[in-house]
Amino acid sequence: MSSNFRNSKTRVTGLQKPQVLDFDSVGCATDVIFAKLNTSEKGLSEKEVQARLEKYGYNEPAKRKKRSILTQILSKFLNPLVTVLLIIGTFSLFFGEKISALLVYLMAAMSVVLSFVQEYRAGKEAEKLSEMVRATATVYRNGKPKEIKIREIVPGDVVDLFAGDMIPADLRIISCKDLFINQASLTGESFPIEKACAPIQVKNGSISEMLNIAFMGSSVVSGTALGVVIKTGISTQFGELSRRLATMRIETSFDKGIHKFTWLMIRAMLFMVLFIFAINAFRRGDFIQSLLFSLGVAVGLTPEMLPMLVAINLSKGAISMSKKQVIVKRLNSIQNLGAMDVICTDKTGTLTLDKIVLEKHCDVVRKEDNDVLRFAYINSFYQTGLKNLLDRAILKHEKLLVKQFKKIDEIPFDFSRKIMSVVIDIEGKHRIISKGAPEEIFKRCTRYELDGEILDMEELILSDLREEYGNLSSEGFRVLAIAYKDMESNKDIYSREDEKDLILKGYVAFYDPPKPSARRAILALKRLGIEFKVLTGDNELVTKKICSEVGLDIKGLVTGDKLDQLSDKELQELAKTATVFARLSPMQKERLIHALHENKHIVGYLGDGINDAPALKASDVGISVNNAVDIAKESADIILLKKSLMVLEDGVIEGRRTFGNIVKYIKMGSSSNFGNMFSMTGGSLFLPFLPMLPIQILLNNFLYDVSQVAIPTDAVDKDYLTKPRPWNVNAIKKFMIIIGPISSIFDFLTYGVMLFIFHASAPLFHTGWFIESLCTQTLVIHIIRTGKIPFIESRPSRFLIITSIFIVSIGILIPFSPLAQPFGFVAPPAAYFAALFFIVVAYLFMVQAVKKWFIKKYGSD
Repeated sequence: MSSNFRNSKTRVTGLQKPQVLDFDSVGCATDVIFAKLNTSEKGLSEKEVQARLEKYGYNEPAKRKKRSILTQILSKFLNPLVTVLLIIGTFSLFFGEKISALLVYLMAAMSVVLSFVQEYRAGKEAEKLSEMVRATATVYRNGKPKEIKIREIVPGDVVDLFAGDMIPADLRIISCKDLFINQASLTGESFPIEKACAPIQVKNGSISEMLNIAFMGSSVVSGTALGVVIKTGISTQFGELSRRLATMRIETSFDKGIHKFTWLMIRAMLFMVLFIFAINAFRRGDFIQSLLFSLGVAVGLTPEMLPMLVAINLSKGAISMSKKQVIVKRLNSIQNLGAMDVICTDKTGTLTLDKIVLEKHCDVVRKEDNDVLRFAYINSFYQTGLKNLLDRAILKHEKLLVKQFKKIDEIPFDFSRKIMSVVIDIEGKHRIISKGAPEEIFKRCTRYELDGEILDMEELILSDLREEYGNLSSEGFRVLAIAYKDMESNKDIYSREDEKDLILKGYVAFYDPPKPSARRAILALKRLGIEFKVLTGDNELVTKKICSEVGLDIKGLVTGDKLDQLSDKELQELAKTATVFARLSPMQKERLIHALHENKHIVGYLGDGINDAPALKASDVGISVNNAVDIAKESADIILLKKSLMVLEDGVIEGRRTFGNIVKYIKMGSSSNFGNMFSMTGGSLFLPFLPMLPIQILLNNFLYDVSQVAIPTDAVDKDYLTKPRPWNVNAIKKFMIIIGPISSIFDFLTYGVMLFIFHASAPLFHTGWFIESLCTQTLVIHIIRTGKIPFIESRPSRFLIITSIFIVSIGILIPFSPLAQPFGFVAPPAAYFAALFFIVVAYLFMVQAVKKWFIKKYGSD
């Protein structure tokens, strides 16, 4: 795709589909096509081009309109938790609590800015990765060739094509020579497709059948051609996909999990805030003070650091992955990568090298034969036409000395006979060496060679020979037959009539080999609890061979034809067991992703072609590679810069590590907040004064939040990384309900100590509970952060230890500092700290004991 395509700002809405020639032109003669398009071999006039540009528009795909930086930043404020913070900050400001308002606004701003900056940078980095490809094409205007920008091509333009060119629009080929086109990015086929210019009849209208159409986004491997443009822009096969992608908005598992948890906490907060406000307003009659206290409680109960903690964790994960040559375009895809339990992958270019190699050179019974390689090498070496991928694979396989043979003539390849022959001089005798499609070679052979003997090719023998060739094809190879004939008399010029009475020598077999890292990556992902499925547009024989070579257990091989016959329910059942799907269209790949979603899987998709774009977009995490087509990179969430697939294992582990640290905050914050609900409610019901002043609640909450900034630096236990970690809000809810009230037990114990042992006044009570609450909330992270015994079996990061000690120290020192009076604190007696020590230690031991019981009963999710 051209850079113009990437910079397109086409709106999805209001697009007018050009009324251009349909694919029924495959069956039309050239003059009929010219008549329908009102053009000729000389091309269009400049005046006609301008008229058609106005009618059909520029030759660009649809793209979602790019949002401005300001719009992107403002969209971050729509996060429900950020919105709650802004509302609370505004109320605080209205009632004169300027410091409180400033702190709340600062938290919201930090969350928004950090999240935006990281995602914006990652997106820019991904844009830079897009390889610059040919942005122009040669067309005929007023009978003369002219190089123009691809976006300026219109229906009716006649385009000149050469090896290496990108196909700039959907073209009907009107003349060609040795034209091979790579359309793997559209169909997933491993081998280039030979194209023709003659009218053809298609059976089911599939892309693979349209041998006289060149599709936008494919590329010329070898040969030359002239084509007339029949479709441009969003009317092309490529454009249809781009329009679909531009309107797709997929909510991933991470988005759903965050959304579900956020609204769970907001609902709980609203209920408790209104309840506590009602109690205090009724009991104390001070409406303003009760409202400020309720707002303080609201901040305390809101996990307001969640957006920022999520952003910090995901940003840290993105930075870590960038060091491993992985670009993260969308931050939340990191967690999705760790949560995925099924990864679907295309075959060509992802599992394979996307490079054709010669794998076998054998005689007619498939026994390795170096003479077959020598004959094939001579044929490819001496042909003067453009060498296609198969010729280059033969010549690259092994360097052979063949210059001692003098070339006499060659009989070029053509589409009808599918054979190419050269004639060489061997010690004064002329020999024809032919290479081509086995069925065509068989027709021209009367004998075959085996173990040095020349034998007659009888009908019975021919069926055996076909079976041997069929065995090679069924193993997934692209097969060419090699034949030869020594001429009885020499001559200067040879023709296709001389390609008869040949001797079948053997076969050369090619395939697109798997990446060296593919087998190891599949095993590594399997160990991590991820199921591997292959979704390819290539045929089932080639797919089966590659899957067996990379060690993928083929539990069921399903083709696109069968897929179309299944209902959505039937497809969901099939998707549970089948692991390999072949001959799939882009929409069928997308449908399979949706079926896996319906089966409650979190799905990743790895692909690099145009035909992968819908599946990349539909999956929870789309993964592409640096040399992928632009539309695939644009649809992906993550781009791999390395060719090795082992980087996927690193990405999955990083995703799980990132999510593990997010869950630490969520579990701790939700359980502490749930416990605080009971403590605040109990205090409001039975105490003669507020349990804590509004400004003290906000200070407590701010210090506690600061201590949690270190969570992203924390290590995650190895056993946590061994299986997928999807969102489990129900597990978090259970943890909150069981662990949360434990803090209330010790809060009520603190109430009793302050009232009945120290006979505390309101300021001393506030101070005592403030310190106890801060200590327990800050230190409990060291229990909750691991399923093991803290410090002994699992050590926290040094930064987390330092921040915990620092915040606890600050909380203890404030009542003895000049800040005590503004915040309403008094210095507690020395005996208080002895009681505090026993309360905090007892609390931590009890949480550890209940946590172990919880994990044993419900697991560690």
